[in-house]
Amino acid sequence: MFQKDKSKPSLLLHCCCSPCASYVLECLVQDYKTTLLFYNPNIEPREEYDKRRDEIYRLLEIIALDKRVGNSLPTFEVKLLECEYDNTVFESAVLSLRNEPEGGKRCRVCFELRLEETARRARAGEYDIFATTLSVGPHKDAELINEIGRKISDELGVEYLSSNFKTNDGFKRSVELSKKYGLYRQRYCGCIGG
Repeated sequence: MFQKDKSKPSLLLHCCCSPCASYVLECLVQDYKTTLLFYNPNIEPREEYDKRRDEIYRLLEIIALDKRVGNSLPTFEVKLLECEYDNTVFESAVLSLRNEPEGGKRCRVCFELRLEETARRARAGEYDIFATTLSVGPHKDAELINEIGRKISDELGVEYLSSNFKTNDGFKRSVELSKKYGLYRQRYCGCIGG
């Protein structure tokens, strides 16, 4: 499809956590020059945010080590852009939606918030395309995520990679990789909802 490295399109990939990123990276690095974006103002409390961010860094170190010892991972380099933590952005956006159930209107606003920031940064950084790891989650509505991504793509003029990473046992594979690498698997999406 693409020639090695130089002709790969550049991808800014929003990541929510290391388990999801592990599998999605496995899917995408062959075809895209990938940079992860850790933008998750929804994660509460701050200690949880820090723990998930640190696990992303640890995942990238593990992948680099795996390559050095000759494991079967493809050759690739992934960079990480980390955004400043500002939970007030999320709090303001969902103020009237705090009592919504998981998967409700609050989640839509949260997806919009994170995908819009990813698209803005993709455009500013001159990335060819943006995407998110969110669709690997078994409780995440991939159709809704993709609808939001395409809408933001049209508004901001940056190509969006539609995906449903939970297909083909994607979530199961993320669990396997988490066990293999000893990754922290959180028990909730991010916000402390209603």
